[in-house]
Amino acid sequence: MPDLTPEEDAVLQWLAARRDAMEALLVEVVNIDSGSYHKAGVDRVGAVFRAHLAAAGVPTQTVPVAEQGDNLIAEIPGRTVGPHALLLGHMDTVFPEGTVAARPFRREGDRAFGPGVADMKAGLVMNTFLIEAFHALGGAPMPLKVLYSSDEEIASPSSRSVIQACAEGAAMVLNAEPGRPNGNVVIARKGAIFFTLEVSGRAAHAGVEPAKGASAIEALARKVLSLQALSRPGSETTVSVGLIKGGESVNMVPACAKAEVDVRFATIEAMEEVWRQILAIVDREELPGTAARITRKRNFLPFAQSPASEALFHAYVACARDLGMKVGGEATGGSADSGFTAAVGAPTLCATGPVGGGAHSLDEFCDLDTLVPRAQAVALTLLRHGQPF
Repeated sequence: MPDLTPEEDAVLQWLAARRDAMEALLVEVVNIDSGSYHKAGVDRVGAVFRAHLAAAGVPTQTVPVAEQGDNLIAEIPGRTVGPHALLLGHMDTVFPEGTVAARPFRREGDRAFGPGVADMKAGLVMNTFLIEAFHALGGAPMPLKVLYSSDEEIASPSSRSVIQACAEGAAMVLNAEPGRPNGNVVIARKGAIFFTLEVSGRAAHAGVEPAKGASAIEALARKVLSLQALSRPGSETTVSVGLIKGGESVNMVPACAKAEVDVRFATIEAMEEVWRQILAIVDREELPGTAARITRKRNFLPFAQSPASEALFHAYVACARDLGMKVGGEATGGSADSGFTAAVGAPTLCATGPVGGGAHSLDEFCDLDTLVPRAQAVALTLLRHGQPF
């Protein structure tokens, strides 16, 4: 390892000494159900982090949210005046209430399992100890914020404005989504749109007078084929109808049907183009007596690597290398809040959290032996790169 300054050595040693405390905090928050729509559970996770930060003397503020969980912001001043750094992460998971009772945190060797253990409660634990380290050792080299958002898994409908406000003017944003299983970080992500398509028709007796009906299911089926056809071979834009539901009785011409649709794209221009095509399909009358409308829409913006984000990536890689870690960068089709921070012009790097895998599955895992090294890599990046990229 190259020579460290006394300040760098102090921060790295402080983090190394908290390995067991990091795991204990991870156990506590993983064992709280915090699905995106379970406000009470997300708020309980926030309360755990708020109490931990308060015990360390780190001030926090809560941003109330009516339907989803509240957002939590921790902040400490820098030793110099200037742009701040933002450490980002979300408290919600994709898992429903009752999941923890069925499969709580468990450890097998140096690998931990449990709902949200990697995506992304380990990253939140890491960010918590990072701000506590700088607070304990005399302050960060620049103002430092940590945002604990509440609804990323449903495209951050309540958190987006908070995320972008926190990222505005930032020298860097490090989003602690899980590091890839090979240790890489993420330098580009697709954007996404999730929408609900509802089709109305006209009910009738399926045996006595079917001609008086207009099948919402048939109309939806035709639209599904058209929507799926927007996913062309070799294109980075995809459209996938993931859920469908319709009808009320087998002997009734169905008057209602709906679909849940996932759209992915690499650029804003691609987003605008595919959305124009989708709206044309929605507006088209498939059968007389039927009509369609979009009743809900949520979206992530794509995260494309800007020159400043590329410079941040190389700075992080160099710091990780000095700590004995080999880290590369990769793109992914998964979306995240890093698209929102990049959209406001903040240099952004994603998946800086501890290494994990199997997100959104029963096999989700986090490699516990990466808790400290990944925290140290972020700490060294903050210490060595206090000026805007």
